[in-house]
Amino acid sequence: MPYHSAMLPTTHLLAFLAVSVVLILIPGPSVLFIVSRAVAMGRGAAVRTALGNAVGALVLVVGVSLGLGAVLSAASLSYEVVRYAGAAYLVYLGIQAIRHRHELALPQQQRSVRRVWVEGFVVGVTNPKTAVFFAAVLPQFIDNARPATPQLLLLGAIFVALAAVCDSAWGLLAGTARQWLAASPRRLRGLSAGGGGVMIALGAGLAVTE
Repeated sequence: MPYHSAMLPTTHLLAFLAVSVVLILIPGPSVLFIVSRAVAMGRGAAVRTALGNAVGALVLVVGVSLGLGAVLSAASLSYEVVRYAGAAYLVYLGIQAIRHRHELALPQQQRSVRRVWVEGFVVGVTNPKTAVFFAAVLPQFIDNARPATPQLLLLGAIFVALAAVCDSAWGLLAGTARQWLAASPRRLRGLSAGGGGVMIALGAGLAVTE
């Protein structure tokens, strides 16, 4: 397929960038999740979580571009299965953070790089709101005179890249505060437990929100 088929009119691209920046700058569930990992495990874990989350979102972009978005929008059962899976995983991570808050305060007990990345990926790929958002918003910015799939992939990749940068920045800021508080193990344990509470609340909110 020629490269130019994936290109977008400048006006469409600028409009999409404007909408994307506004949406990304508003802290949402992904930002809260990444911040909770930052205060529990530091800046490195927050950035790895953000990158894992971005790759998971990119998988949803591909799925939407290939028609998954239409399936999730039309089939309520498919949407519900994915929604509850994501909610359950967030609650599980929150419970683990609270249970192991004493271990998280010790550097030698930090999670492996791969595990942190995978956890972020699972949260990103099981977020049905992201899939529905892509399915509902991306098509509004494509040129109907050109092949749709390459344009959807391009727009989705741009959104995910912008979100990854913003989420990582939030994580770095929160991780810096965490390092400042690391001198007090009691405070750090409290932050870890608080982060776990945030994840449980996010999971519960995803489960009950239509």
